[in-house]
Amino acid sequence: MAASTVNRYWTTAIVILIAVIIIGGIIAWLRYSPNQPVEITLPPDQEQQGTIYIGGAVNSPGLYPFATGDSLVTLIQAAGGTTGTANLNQLELHIPEMGEGQQSQRIDINRADVWLLESLPGIGETLAQRIADYRQQNGPFSNTNELLKVSGIGNATYENIQDLITIADR
Repeated sequence: MAASTVNRYWTTAIVILIAVIIIGGIIAWLRYSPNQPVEITLPPDQEQQGTIYIGGAVNSPGLYPFATGDSLVTLIQAAGGTTGTANLNQLELHIPEMGEGQQSQRIDINRADVWLLESLPGIGETLAQRIADYRQQNGPFSNTNELLKVSGIGNATYENIQDLITIADR
């Protein structure tokens, strides 16, 4: 009897174990539903916009707005296109880090129209016209110090604007 009792316990244990495995399999199969598609969501593309400084061999260097989708060609056209001496095989792009100081936009005194020269502190309509006339009569400025040769521009005026003007590469 002892052997049959042990066999009965083993048989009961095996039957319970098989039942647990079958019930566990059925529960797992019921929770898995192959009919539901797997959804993959990607974050939407961030809309980029801001301003970009375009300088060098362009007709109107300065700050221009840009948005997602703008191409280099579009941005260069916004700056009046390139000059005849532009080297399009070597472009530069500088992306400042957060908190990096922004340089003020400088006015190219060889290319600026009278109205733009008037925006400089201490340069009114008359002085702006004199700068344009001097440039027309004597050719482009080779350095910003040459502004001192324009009648009406003294050291004080030059010191006020020297950080706001430039001579772009020709």
